[in-house]
Amino acid sequence: MVIPVHDVNPVRRTPWVTYALIAANVVVFLSTPGVAGSVAGDSSLAQLCHLQAFLDHYAAVPRELIHHQTPRLVPTGDIGVGPQGAGCLVGPPSYDKSPELSVLTAMFLHGSWLHLLGNMLFLLIFGNNIEDRMGHVRFTLFYAVCGYAASYGFALLNDDSGDPLIGASGAIAGVLGAYLVLYPKARVWVLVPFLIFLPLRLPAWLVLGFWFVLQAVYSSGEGISDAGTVAYAAHIVGFLAGMLLAWPLKPGTPPPPEPRGLLFGRRARPRHQ
Repeated sequence: MVIPVHDVNPVRRTPWVTYALIAANVVVFLSTPGVAGSVAGDSSLAQLCHLQAFLDHYAAVPRELIHHQTPRLVPTGDIGVGPQGAGCLVGPPSYDKSPELSVLTAMFLHGSWLHLLGNMLFLLIFGNNIEDRMGHVRFTLFYAVCGYAASYGFALLNDDSGDPLIGASGAIAGVLGAYLVLYPKARVWVLVPFLIFLPLRLPAWLVLGFWFVLQAVYSSGEGISDAGTVAYAAHIVGFLAGMLLAWPLKPGTPPPPEPRGLLFGRRARPRHQ
């Protein structure tokens, strides 16, 4: 897996929407119950019960999205003691949940610091150019549409799943798909783990194409042991949605500047005529 750190593709205007999305994701994460436990590496039962209730309220659940029904009993966030010991209580919901709206709220929820920072890194590197090309309003709509497409696409493939679906990955996958369509030749600085982290400058089509292939492989359950905990199918749907939505903009998109200087970790030789 390669880690992108910077792209050689300047923007003409400040990507305020991209910055706002990153800030909103960070604020929501810090406000999520159980964050203190994730930072310290340990969570109490009370924190886990609060987190479970919070996710049931605000996360997208495939079964609810497809059948448009919410469960009669949900986690309350309280602790109860039964024959098998202490556990999280369930009861009738004290709120009205809209499955459709839960897709939007779920796009700002993350399960760990690694989950959050990984998503925000990709959004920061690739989102600014897509916002620059689309404009602030169209980029906002594009981001939301890709997120909804990813969530509902995953739900269609897992319509009986009651597991909460959280994260901005589906929407950000749409950003990556759009970047591949609009700026395939843009150069991206990446870190490749090979004994050490080796810095390379690679074309975007190679970086993002490799990322997409990995998602497809992981979605099939091959090459990774925790494929069931990550919605790789949502990444694939979001990526394809982003490509389709960005395709009409391709003819009018100016190419990125041709990079000079370092190339693939080495200084390019000047050519004389």
